[in-house]
Amino acid sequence: MCLVRTIAFRLFLLIGAVTTLALTVLTILSIENQRNDLMSHVELDGARFSDLVIRSTRHSMLENRKEEVKNIISAIGGEQGIEGIRIYNKDGEVVFSTTESEIHQKADLSAEACIACHPSESLDEVRPPGEGRYRIFGTHSGERVLGLITPIMNESSCSDAACHAHPADKTILGILDLQMSLVTIDSELQASANRHILFSIGAVALSSLVSGIFIWIVIHRPVHSLITGMKDVGSGRLSRKIFLRQRSEIGELADQFNVMTSELFTAREELTGWSRTLEEKVREKTNELEAIHRQMLHVEKMASLGNLAASVAHELNNPLEGILTFAKLLIKRIRKLSLPAETEQEITSDLSLVADETRRCGTIVKDLLLFARRDHAVSGPVQLREVIDRCISLIGHHARVHNVSISVDCPPEAVIEGSRHEMEQVFIALSVNAIEAMSRIGGNDEGGSLRITAEVSHDSKSVLVHVSDTGIGMTDEVKRHVFEPFFTTKSGGTGVGLGLAIVYGIIRRHRGTISIESTSPSGTSIFIRLPSPQACPEDHGTESLTEGNNR
Repeated sequence: MCLVRTIAFRLFLLIGAVTTLALTVLTILSIENQRNDLMSHVELDGARFSDLVIRSTRHSMLENRKEEVKNIISAIGGEQGIEGIRIYNKDGEVVFSTTESEIHQKADLSAEACIACHPSESLDEVRPPGEGRYRIFGTHSGERVLGLITPIMNESSCSDAACHAHPADKTILGILDLQMSLVTIDSELQASANRHILFSIGAVALSSLVSGIFIWIVIHRPVHSLITGMKDVGSGRLSRKIFLRQRSEIGELADQFNVMTSELFTAREELTGWSRTLEEKVREKTNELEAIHRQMLHVEKMASLGNLAASVAHELNNPLEGILTFAKLLIKRIRKLSLPAETEQEITSDLSLVADETRRCGTIVKDLLLFARRDHAVSGPVQLREVIDRCISLIGHHARVHNVSISVDCPPEAVIEGSRHEMEQVFIALSVNAIEAMSRIGGNDEGGSLRITAEVSHDSKSVLVHVSDTGIGMTDEVKRHVFEPFFTTKSGGTGVGLGLAIVYGIIRRHRGTISIESTSPSGTSIFIRLPSPQACPEDHGTESLTEGNNR
């Protein structure tokens, strides 16, 4: 077998993919978290530097000692990591800067550095502290710079100062623009990201190596030994043994394999010996068995199918009921969970499909039981008119949907001996088949006609029933097999092929006969003869309906 198609290789790929995905996500989250932490520290340092500049120059500004303010700014601006410092006055003019060429330049009040503090061109409108004060931009050399805008507020000491008093209604006196280089931070982030990536690649490689060795030893080699042993047994080497030292499920499977091959080897030896002694007896009985077999095929065909159907139906009924019950229970539990509507709809839709298909299987099981059933309700006189009228009321809507008209001609004296419930089942099955046959001619609009008539025989010992339709009819090949179980002409899996087989079994249990006459495409005619109550004591004595067969 190709290695890529083995379970071990697929499991190795799955573990490798999951490990890679998990470490990739973890690496990305770790790098991003470290980036956020470093930027938070840088912004905090920038705020501290800005506050340091303002506090350092505050006294000199109150005394209007500009040269001293200039020296302080130059000294702080020379610190490592400081890209530049400038101070704007209330008119937007640069009055102090670490770059001499910028002094006395007029700032654009609609620029990014200005609108970070106040939303309009009025310097008296100030944003709340910290809102929009930080910005990151790049230089011509490709380096990133963090800019921090800090307003110089008009405190009472400024408005009351004798040197250059400012009006008390003035909100801010100027702006401090501090720019810090992010070269060191970016270098540290890149180096950290590279380390994380290398560690992740190493972890994936190590995990893949360990899992690959484990899978090869624990799964691949034992499974390969089992496959080889099975091929040897398939070729006839029943003495083949597999020895594994594992105490896992695979080891237990190997032990059971050895037990199986030993039993097969013993059985083959015994069968070989028996075959030598039985050959002569088999030849003597061959002719007799062939004759009996041909007879049994004809006599027991329907009975065997009935017994098989009953056995299968009883075995399937309880599991199907359990599946249906748990499907409904899961739907209720899913609806109580706080799941997204789309997810809930998808899950409940799948469970509803399981429930519907289980119900359909349950219907098939029910039909199997009906087909195989030999016992039923206590028999008695049954008026066919009442049975037929009830059946028509049950299928009336189905007939109207397919535009099929139904007519009944059954006299009150048409009475049979049997089970009312089973007779209803017979006429419902025949009527539904006739309606569906007529609905397949040109669609439902053309419809058709279903006619049911009954009459009492001349000797009053039986009732003759005639069911006819104007459907598609039957071919001779279909007529020969129509009463056989599991035979159906419906396409798409819509029919199981038990309807007419059940009808046939019910009629036979009622000691009646049923035959079909059909001329395609003129329609189908079904003739049924059932014994009346007067005929049962005379012809059958005390024989109950359960003694009839279902063939």
